Amino acid sequence: MRRGRGITGTPENSLPDPTRFDALVLPHLDAGYNLARWLTRDTHDAEDVVQDACIRALKYIASLEGADARAWFLKIVRNAFYDWLARNRPAEIVNDENEAVDAAVDPAAIEPDQAMIRKTELRLLADAVAALPLQYREVLILREIEELSYKEIARVATIPVGTVMSRLARARGLLQRSPLLYAVNGPVTRNAR
Repeated sequence: MRRGRGITGTPENSLPDPTRFDALVLPHLDAGYNLARWLTRDTHDAEDVVQDACIRALKYIASLEGADARAWFLKIVRNAFYDWLARNRPAEIVNDENEAVDAAVDPAAIEPDQAMIRKTELRLLADAVAALPLQYREVLILREIEELSYKEIARVATIPVGTVMSRLARARGLLQRSPLLYAVNGPVTRNAR
């Protein structure tokens, strides 16, 4: 059998390794979608971003070194999001269907009124997070939802660890002062923490 160049003119041994992709990237597909969902604030747009990220990850799977596939893939998702954002809606506000929030409602809530209150509070929290400036929203999601360390967030967002901590503090502060959450909890004082 003759080894040589494939259809695209690249050596056959440089083709992406789908087995490695399946083992290292696919376990983190939900995390990638979750990040894209929070960044785009739209389920369909998030699917597009993750699809683009998967294509990129498959193409560059050989560059993944070490065992930190999750942070590597989330960085690709983040970069795919920013590319998508520049192409599709640099200043547009998206429609938030709150599907992730609806899925998070506790089905074991005993009383219907308690379930309704919780659903409303979760929706207000999701709206408050979605209203955060993008640079704060992304580090908040990576930390609180994806549970990445500060160091991992710094690698994903390509910023210093100190900037990660600063943005998290600012995001949390903005959430505490959010008019959406104020309607539910009232003012948050330093002593109430």
